[in-house]
Amino acid sequence: MKEIVVISGKGGTGKTSLTASFAMLGGNEVVVADCDVDAADMHLLMQPVVKTEEDFFSGYTAEINSEKCIKCGRCAAICRFDAIDIAESGYEISAINCEGCGYCARICPVEAITMVEENVGKLYISATKASNVMVHARLKSGADNSGKLVARVKKEAKQIAEETGKAWIIVDGSPGIGCPVVSSLSGADFVVLVTEPSVSGLHDLKRVYELVNRFHIPAGCIINKADINPDVARQILVYLQENKITHLSDLPYDETFTAAMTIGQTIVEYDTGRLAELLSASWIKIKQILSKEQT
Repeated sequence: MKEIVVISGKGGTGKTSLTASFAMLGGNEVVVADCDVDAADMHLLMQPVVKTEEDFFSGYTAEINSEKCIKCGRCAAICRFDAIDIAESGYEISAINCEGCGYCARICPVEAITMVEENVGKLYISATKASNVMVHARLKSGADNSGKLVARVKKEAKQIAEETGKAWIIVDGSPGIGCPVVSSLSGADFVVLVTEPSVSGLHDLKRVYELVNRFHIPAGCIINKADINPDVARQILVYLQENKITHLSDLPYDETFTAAMTIGQTIVEYDTGRLAELLSASWIKIKQILSKEQT
């Protein structure tokens, strides 16, 4: 079993569309993991039918028992996050401001404050139209601990792949270099970097590859809309060669991307032309690279 993580240095490069296309091409050989939990949208293309769902708890928030509270004000005085306010009924906790440190509960002389585990999102296991299993999640608005939720999604996907004997796990990671991306990269066998030929695209490609390189994970790159700026596309190719990053494919600008998304289809479903051929060739190339490493 091999784990392939698809990431990008910035949003809007086509990362999720390409990941969903690989999931369609892999069919029942793959388990899909949508680890972009802060802005999950892969379900729009994979049309999953939820089989199981569960709440995800992570972190804590303080709660004050107004009946036990003696209104001494110690908790409000020491809260460095200004999460405790005085109201008519007594002191109240602002869930948005509370960081769950627990110091207020420790200093309360009458033990009126308790720390409650916080429900920050949901985890889903679904069947997709590609005849594969998809593990995905949704983080509540403003909730923290997206890295922990990503780790849980990956853990479930790996367990399912091991139990069912699947050859591949395909992970749609978050854009950027934050905590969810670091969590997505943990345990990966190969990383697909999706970029575009713009000044910001090249800058963010370099930034995200620095992160990938710290994990010593082999990587390949797909240049999306490669023909819109040939000069920067050539600069990207030079960077790939200098850093021994496999050049997987150049995808031309094509409004097929948008047309497919608007009707909830992947590119390889909607298009039978050049784009589909290039993505199919990229998927085969990725599998060949990992097969060689295995032997």
